[in-house]
Amino acid sequence: MAFNKQLSLVFFFVSVLSFGQNYTSYLTGNSTDLVTNPTGGICLMGGASEDDNAMKWFLERANGGDVLVLRATGSDGYNDYLYATLGINVNSVETIVCNNINASSDAYVLNKINQAEAIWFAGGNQWTYISYWRNSPVSDAINLAIQQRNVVIGGTSAGMAIQGKYYFSAENGTVTSNTATTNPFASTMTVDSTSFIQNTILQNVITDTHFDSPDRKGRLVSFLARIYTDFGISGYAIACDEYTAVCIDTVGQARVFGGHPTYDDNAYFVQLNCEAPNPAPESCTPGNPLTWDLNGQAVKAFQVKGDAAGSSIFNLNLWETNSTGNWYNWSVSNGVFQESVGIEPNCPALGINQEMKENQVLLYPNPAEEMLTIAVEPERIGECYKIVDQLGKTIRIGALEKMKHQIPISGIESGIYTVIIGNQSIKNIAIK
Repeated sequence: MAFNKQLSLVFFFVSVLSFGQNYTSYLTGNSTDLVTNPTGGICLMGGASEDDNAMKWFLERANGGDVLVLRATGSDGYNDYLYATLGINVNSVETIVCNNINASSDAYVLNKINQAEAIWFAGGNQWTYISYWRNSPVSDAINLAIQQRNVVIGGTSAGMAIQGKYYFSAENGTVTSNTATTNPFASTMTVDSTSFIQNTILQNVITDTHFDSPDRKGRLVSFLARIYTDFGISGYAIACDEYTAVCIDTVGQARVFGGHPTYDDNAYFVQLNCEAPNPAPESCTPGNPLTWDLNGQAVKAFQVKGDAAGSSIFNLNLWETNSTGNWYNWSVSNGVFQESVGIEPNCPALGINQEMKENQVLLYPNPAEEMLTIAVEPERIGECYKIVDQLGKTIRIGALEKMKHQIPISGIESGIYTVIIGNQSIKNIAIK
């Protein structure tokens, strides 16, 4: 059977260019859909050319299925690279270039998302991706593919920038570190949280790319300051130098790929200083320089080298590592970024898995907008859940069908609600 499959790839190899009014498609490989069982995960690529070993990791998790590249400019530059160059067997690679916003509801585009085992976002302008696809059938299909079919997903440059719950949208163009620290509310400081790509492990994370060209440490601190100021969230960040990738499996283990020791390729895992009694910025207001100093230790950053084996590992569930790297203190005083050698903070355990161990139930995101996930331990599957408003009226009711049970909440009036599982009142949830 394996021999016949190899023959089919040889004799039925096709490279096809097709046009639709709203898209251009380039297909390489087998035109017949092959359904496999992908193993999921997220590949975050910092920009410039791709790291081959990280892309092999990405392709292997498609488990021989179909790879879809989504972009808004360019052509078929990925097709031969992903299909033949890396030596990982996949059924097909198809690039779809969305020519306008109407592609976000085009039946052909949606069908290809529904058939894909791997979805890759090319570089470009992230605002184009956001304005074309956010709150559209395309984003709905992508999120269902992640949640229900366990597809592996990833992207480079702009394609990485859109992967977190929080993201720099670039709606008004890019922003430099100098501008971001001088005025964290500048018109180009567009930090957004409107639901787009729903990667569970990145719920409180913002990503940044091209981290070494130019230096972007100051603007990343400003992004985190805005997240704290605007949303009241102690956010986290993952940043990659060019030619560096962070690949995250489905249990939250992040591996760092790059060219070290030949090249100085780094990834950064960044968090607020959990040891500070009050982590809030001292001054984060429109038109004024940012001050987020806290004795020079406002933000803690772990810098780690990426190598060909992806040997450095960072646990996103606990936000900690046993890998060799360097901890730094980052801060901003009156608009000036500062860095000093630091030590690993002594933080309480973080992340989805630890919260579930402590509470048996995790609700996210909070606040929730379109979909609420109730994550429970296996023994709680089958229990009844209710969402109750402040007057005691039941708004939603049902049974937990799996460990991560999703409940559509669009149409529910904004407010504070209580989630009850069994006879136990769990916690309040904000719906907006």
